[in-house]
Amino acid sequence: MTTRTRRRADAERSIARIVAAARELLGRDPAATIDEIASAAGVGRMTLYGHFPNRAELVEAALADALADGERTLSGVGLTGDPRDALDRLLASSWTLVAESSSLLVAAQEVLPPGRVRQLHGAPAARLEDLIRRGQAEGAFRTDLPIGWLVGAVHYLLKGAAEEERAGRLDAADIPRVVTASVRSLLTPPG
Repeated sequence: MTTRTRRRADAERSIARIVAAARELLGRDPAATIDEIASAAGVGRMTLYGHFPNRAELVEAALADALADGERTLSGVGLTGDPRDALDRLLASSWTLVAESSSLLVAAQEVLPPGRVRQLHGAPAARLEDLIRRGQAEGAFRTDLPIGWLVGAVHYLLKGAAEEERAGRLDAADIPRVVTASVRSLLTPPG
């Protein structure tokens, strides 16, 4: 192994530790400091800043990592069969991911432009949009509202549930039922 290869491998391990520490700390507290993250990762501030020149880049890396893990989970959710049942399965898995990363999302919304946060959520949004379109084509979901609005509303409900739980107004054990009932109500065709 060359010295250059060894340095690169060391850098990759440092980056992985920094991102993991950022996910963990920002996942608990969106105001976690760079010093706290560096300490949790076992690196100095200079090493952290060598890989992530500013807080925004670090938060984006942590969010992208969380979303990549989420994508692996969501891609395994079966979306065949009745669209309503597929939606229930997708919401159950999505809620778990939202609950795990709601504080990280708060941190991202504070430092990243809104368009970037939305762009990073592209794959989950596309999966939901495809399912809603299929449900509309099969008559299971409403067609009188724009698809973008319906997808956004589902995401707002998930995010709102996380905020309600954080504020102590909604018990975590009740959230899957509440979110599923709310989304089903939203998507049910009128009349």
